[in-house]
Amino acid sequence: MTTYKIGTRGSLLAVTQSTLIKHELERLSGKEFELVLIKTQGDQITNKPLWQLEGKDFFTKELDEALLGNEVDLVIHSYKDLGSERPAGIKLAAVTERRFAHDILLIPQNNIEALSNWSGDFLVGTSSPRRIANLSHALSDYLPGAPGIRCSMLRGNVNTRIRKLKDGEYHAITLALAGIERLAHTEKSYAELTELLQGMNYYVLPQTVFPSAASQGALGIEINAARDDGGELLDLLSKLSHPRTVEEVQRERKAFKEYGGGCHLAVGIHVRKLDEDLFLHISSGEVDGKRIEKKFVEGQALPPLTKGRLFVGFPKSTRPGVVCDRYLIKTPRTEIVDLSGRHVFVTSMYCLETLRASKTPEGIWAAGAKSARELASRGFWVNGTADSLGTEDLKTIKTSKALQIIHKNLASDWTVLTHSDSRSDLGHVVGCYDRLKTDPGSDYQAELATVGACYWTSYPQYVAFLERYPFLSEARHFCGLGKTWQEFRASRTPVHPIANMQDFYDLEGNQNE
Repeated sequence: MTTYKIGTRGSLLAVTQSTLIKHELERLSGKEFELVLIKTQGDQITNKPLWQLEGKDFFTKELDEALLGNEVDLVIHSYKDLGSERPAGIKLAAVTERRFAHDILLIPQNNIEALSNWSGDFLVGTSSPRRIANLSHALSDYLPGAPGIRCSMLRGNVNTRIRKLKDGEYHAITLALAGIERLAHTEKSYAELTELLQGMNYYVLPQTVFPSAASQGALGIEINAARDDGGELLDLLSKLSHPRTVEEVQRERKAFKEYGGGCHLAVGIHVRKLDEDLFLHISSGEVDGKRIEKKFVEGQALPPLTKGRLFVGFPKSTRPGVVCDRYLIKTPRTEIVDLSGRHVFVTSMYCLETLRASKTPEGIWAAGAKSARELASRGFWVNGTADSLGTEDLKTIKTSKALQIIHKNLASDWTVLTHSDSRSDLGHVVGCYDRLKTDPGSDYQAELATVGACYWTSYPQYVAFLERYPFLSEARHFCGLGKTWQEFRASRTPVHPIANMQDFYDLEGNQNE
């Protein structure tokens, strides 16, 4: 029987992820596979950041040579390590499904407890220009006490980096969650990881603020393009390829190349497939000393505003001339619940009084980045956010074996703090506020009559307004990319999802005369 040779780096993470692929290939084919460990330049040089070294392909060159020399039959890479231009003669055979694409901030629990009275800089270990740019720019706002952030070089494999954190060389470190997760899926690496994560806590960083590296979380499997086996190995490997992941990472890598590429690039890039033809693009970082912040939806052209003013479903707005929601008033009510040992999803700051009055939960998760910042400003440690994209990511995070080492109850039903009529697929709902209808008067109705486009913060808000002010049906309707959009689609109500409010406000300046 033919035994296929898999080329891989020798780090614990590389061996672990290659072993997982090895077992899956053996299951699919009934054939035998063995690992061949190959040491790369990037593994040998750990005293400098890669962007300071001359050359390129620090983690792939030796694997490329082994593949082209037919010393191995296939190689497995963390796809983010592959340069935008690959050597002639090498063929990408599969891109595996990615989950847990986020970056994660690991922090000892005792450092969290000290944050409210932190003195001096908060030292974060990372050597990634992308992470340095975005952590330095924004991380302070997401931590209680808002300490000053200073990044310091951190190299080595995942275990070495966590060990340095445990030894007190850093106050926190940033890693790829996907790498930590893979270490939790084989017996040996799980045991090592369990020891390393004792006493730790974490922050799954929101992609909308701290986007990961292009193609982070996916594995790329390559073969020699000149391989003469009638396509047998290619056909087998193609069974591991994940179409949605391929669509997303192709767009990320295209943007990566357009920004200039290379290990020196200080821009995070994340693409999320939203629907059949819609993709959310996020880029954040620095290029040539200039700040880059992009967030848009590919696949749709927003309709022009033909006439009228803008309505936003917020109680107030700092933008002149915008009509706000003075019809539905959110009224908090304090529900005291025992949250000890539980994870809680905070959907709105109207839930703050319930959170304050209740026993401290095991973990706190916010609906979006803005809510996470507000919770941090009030002294709460947040473990992650839904990124205003619904609960898909949070349901995936609940399954994380690595994070379950830290939080034993992560996979259990969560407590969802929301409005009294809501439902959630994350767990038990606690009603923390009501929506009360008021009578804003005829002047408000006259204002609404001038509106040509509406941005809704919830589907029930849209329904309530259309019942009271049916003429709004003639306006164009917009919403965010999370639960509100899902409910509009479920009701088959025409609506345009947008990635950021500026796109909506720009409609006002692009009216057709």
